[in-house]
Parts: sequence; structure tokens; C-alpha cells
Amino acid sequence: MGFKVEIERKFLVNIEKLPQLPKGHRLTQGYLSFGPKATVRVRTEEAEDDSENIAYITIKGSGLVGRDEFEYNIPDNEAQQLLKLAQAALVTKRRFILPVEGLPELKWELDIFDGENEGLVVAEIELPHQDFDFPHPVWLGKDVTEDPAYKNAALAQHPYKNW
Repeated sequence: MGFKVEIERKFLVNIEKLPQLPKGHRLTQGYLSFGPKATVRVRTEEAEDDSENIAYITIKGSGLVGRDEFEYNIPDNEAQQLLKLAQAALVTKRRFILPVEGLPELKWELDIFDGENEGLVVAEIELPHQDFDFPHPVWLGKDVTEDPAYKNAALAQHPYKNW
């Protein structure tokens, strides 16, 4: 939590090649601000087990591969109120965490979208640096890292179902 530089790669997913998925979390996120310098997001994370919901407020700088990110936990009840202030449609999805073969310090975040973005499945990986080499599992599809249409903030404004 706090400040970091996020270096992330994003890929489409061949769902028919996916392994058995572990338990996931339901994510709901809304955007309070879209700007050329920064985007402000509120996210709630609901576990499939009986654990408590987690909520965050995140400020992300501009960029597609590497960008500044500030993220802080906030109370769930405050997040629910902030989501009502979203400037576009809420983005909802189920997130599954998958290991990266041979690199236990890394993980895949697999998102299966629903609602206005139903049908979209993407996987993201955060890397220590932009040129970091990592294994590409068989279920990984096209690299969409540099396509801004696949950013969650863009999906809130221009949902996948309208493409």
C-alpha cells in the first residue's frame, strides 16, 4: 500500500485453455475522476469465503506500461458511499490469482468481467521492470498492454459490450 511505480503487462485470455481456477474475489470499482494526469478509483473486494470485504482508494498516473500508483485501504462503508459518486458505469468482475511458473514472487491476476463488460477476460502481471522476461502460459492470448481501450477506466466509460 502507498506509493509504487506499477509496471504491468495485460493480455487477453483463451478461457478454454485455463486450468482449474482457485477461489476468487468479486471486485466492484468506480472512477471518481478521469484526467490526463491521473485517475481516481475506488474498489471493493468481496471474498468468496466469510472474510471481511476490503476497500481501497487508488490514484493512478498516466501511462500504459509503467505509471505511478498510490493505493490506500479505506473502510468498506465509506467505499460504498464513494462508489455512488462514480463518474461512469461501475466495473464488476471476478478476480483469480494464479501462480507464475518458476517465479513464486510474481502472480497472474485473471479477471473475468461481468455486467457491461461481460465476455471480456484478461490477465495482468506486475513486473519488477519493463524488460523483465516471464513465462507465457498456454492460456495467454494477445498482448493488449498498449491498447488503452482495455484499461479498466476506459471500460467504465466505453464498456466492452458496446465495442
